[in-house]
Amino acid sequence: MKKTTTKPASQHKVLIPSLLAASVLSISMQAQAADSVFVGHLADMSGPTAFIGKVYANGIRDSLAYINANGGINGTKLEYETIDYAYKVPQAIASYKKWKSRKKMVAMQGWGTADTEALISFVARDKTPVFSASYSGHLTDPTGKNPNTKKPAPYNFFYGASYSDACRGLVQWAAEDWKAKGGEGKPKFTHIGANHPFPNAPKEACAEYATELGFDVQAPVVVSMKPGDFKAQCLSIKSSGSNYGYIGNLGGSVLSLVKSCNTVGTKIQLMSNIWGGDKKTFAAAGEGIKDYIFPAMTPFWNDDVPGMKLVREISKMSDTTGKKERLHHYMRGVCSTYFMKEAMEWAEKNGGITGENVKKGMYAKSDWVPQGLEGVCLPANWTDTDHRGINQVNIYKGNFNAGEVAIDKVTTVTLKRRDDWLGY
Repeated sequence: MKKTTTKPASQHKVLIPSLLAASVLSISMQAQAADSVFVGHLADMSGPTAFIGKVYANGIRDSLAYINANGGINGTKLEYETIDYAYKVPQAIASYKKWKSRKKMVAMQGWGTADTEALISFVARDKTPVFSASYSGHLTDPTGKNPNTKKPAPYNFFYGASYSDACRGLVQWAAEDWKAKGGEGKPKFTHIGANHPFPNAPKEACAEYATELGFDVQAPVVVSMKPGDFKAQCLSIKSSGSNYGYIGNLGGSVLSLVKSCNTVGTKIQLMSNIWGGDKKTFAAAGEGIKDYIFPAMTPFWNDDVPGMKLVREISKMSDTTGKKERLHHYMRGVCSTYFMKEAMEWAEKNGGITGENVKKGMYAKSDWVPQGLEGVCLPANWTDTDHRGINQVNIYKGNFNAGEVAIDKVTTVTLKRRDDWLGY
């Protein structure tokens, strides 16, 4: 910068350049601050849900990298940090507080149910939108409209049907399946999972709907989220005569359950939560996987839909060859990030990218599919009184035959947005 050599005639004239410099510096600092915003990312890369936690986390990270490589949010860069909190709630809370105080975080991509629910009051107070991989129904009532809602969650969002709604969709399918097979009397239904917020999230809600549909609901069977010998639990299921079982766990726990039940000859139609069914699980379980029912909220890697073109480009951010086959959990990570991206774009044009404006951006569109992801992300509808963005449950059947995994679509269940199901 060229140095000013003019001699001041008075003290007033000396101050003019100084004030001008300070003003320019202030404007420069403001512009620099607006050049980026920070997004926190909690992931389980080493804890009990890492089996698929890594897959989902890669979808988030690749998406954030791709967004930055293609202009960010209308020119604003996304700064981000991934922390492996190993599924430990205290670590998640500590990471959140660090990001808020040191990074001025405007939004967060989250993971588990226990930590997401523990953070509800923090994020509401701080006006920080959280896009979680927990689909707990407890996160869907932003105002406390339903008297049964434990805690209003105005800043919590997720892409997909809630665990409760997905389980309701599964038991609705099961009721029809029972009739189609000529079943007599009341079919029996059992919830199978760990005594933990994630498997427990839909337990009561799903049992109530199963009873409403005419099921004889059995006592829940507790199965650890860690792999183990579950033959005792399988014998309990067998002795109850249960016809349909909902699995609330995932990964190695599911593998152990399938193998243990096959060993003791438990005959039951297994249905799982959205994290408990995928090609990786089926391949590892091998011949034990027969007509395994599970929900999905995206297509699969080799499906021919328009939005897969963008997904494959995003995937190249960490796989330059473009040959790695991604599980559908990866695609849900992409969808979660891109709904956040477009809410940020709306915010940038309507007052700036703040947590409060990003939240408003989540209500700006109806039947919303992020641009370029047509056929990948289901049309979503969030409102300021209802955070059940998706009420459609696509149900699939997995089989393992002669070394090959086969996945076939069974049906689609569209659930009513009942007031008594909000936040539950």
